[in-house]
Amino acid sequence: MSVEQYQSTFIQEQFASRIGGADYGKDTNIYKFEKIKRAKAAAKQAHPNVELIDMGVGEPDEMADAGIVAKLAEEAAKPENRGYADNGIPEFKSAAARYLKNVFSVDGIDAETEVLHTIGAKPALAMLPTVFINPGDITIMTVPGYPVMGTHTKYLGGEVYNIKLTKENNFLPDIDAIPEEIARRAKLLYLNYPNNPTGGAATVAFFEKVIAWAKKYNVVVVHDAPYAALTYDGVKPLSFLSVPGAKDVGVELHSLSKSFNMTGWRIGFIAGNPLIVKAFGDVKDNSDSGQFIAIQKAAAYGLDHPEITEAISAKYSRRHNMLVAALNEIGFRAEKPKGSFFLYVEAPKGIVNGQRFDSAEDFSQYLIREKLISTVPWEDAGKFVRFSVTFIAQGEAEEARVIDEIKRRLTDVQFEF
Repeated sequence: MSVEQYQSTFIQEQFASRIGGADYGKDTNIYKFEKIKRAKAAAKQAHPNVELIDMGVGEPDEMADAGIVAKLAEEAAKPENRGYADNGIPEFKSAAARYLKNVFSVDGIDAETEVLHTIGAKPALAMLPTVFINPGDITIMTVPGYPVMGTHTKYLGGEVYNIKLTKENNFLPDIDAIPEEIARRAKLLYLNYPNNPTGGAATVAFFEKVIAWAKKYNVVVVHDAPYAALTYDGVKPLSFLSVPGAKDVGVELHSLSKSFNMTGWRIGFIAGNPLIVKAFGDVKDNSDSGQFIAIQKAAAYGLDHPEITEAISAKYSRRHNMLVAALNEIGFRAEKPKGSFFLYVEAPKGIVNGQRFDSAEDFSQYLIREKLISTVPWEDAGKFVRFSVTFIAQGEAEEARVIDEIKRRLTDVQFEF
């Protein structure tokens, strides 16, 4: 055996079981987003002169507000902002508390003890299981959904119990259906509203029920709320923390990525129960050294200007209206969500006298390869595809053109539903 072969074997045997152990890197399965990426590349190669309309992108299509960018430039030029931020600056924490009050009517948040900045919501979701999960503990999650917290629960030797989000239940989890044994072993319940990918919205009554359930079984609630301020048609933004008793059982995560067009800036915050926030801060302090202070100060400017999000919401609402109307004319049963920039639609069974779609992925691949329209398939609770209204389009006329083009491409066949 050569030195190179020995070293390769040696390294292969050292991988932790949580990422595959000695079999790490040998999995030949192609995962959903890689399949989409490959299909898009193949479609563009096969049809180089046809525009690929990407409705699968899960991030905003525009830059952050000019005022936020200007504030970043101003603060980045100050030498006092150059150093470690650790667990954050008071100005950002105070702005986050004001934001919760001004936008969501959340009273009584102590900026000093009940708020911490995060480098986006994803790292916070990854760190929270470290605060609570021991081997054998359970995290309860909803599917379809964002898997990060479940991934880290498993890394720590915990288990994940999934609850399906169905159209029949307005994409809310049926917490009464959670088995008693699971509820009593659970440490964390993870929720996300407005929901990705379904667009479902929570209600005060639902959150009240969750709080009562969490108190009964001593379960910590983590509400991931990156789309919370993106609501439509008079629906008031709703925070879990605005419901009495929420702070007794949990925390809420907010991100400026979606609501302020700041995905690459990596800034958000956790707020709620002070003991959870403190414990999270201890884990965070051993995981990162804080986001750049100038970004925190620019983000604080944004949080104090919620009209920025209101303008973004108006754009997404307009796009939703056009997309829903176009799809329904074709025969889909699309319903405008109350929040988020996602439209979650049941996939057709097939094409009349033609191709069958046995899965949502079949339909999504067909849309990419044959129609050059990219979506994301979901199979967790039925056959659905997720459209995003964050497609690239400058101005209302261009938005209308893109939607008309989608409609044109989808009307040269007859779908069976």
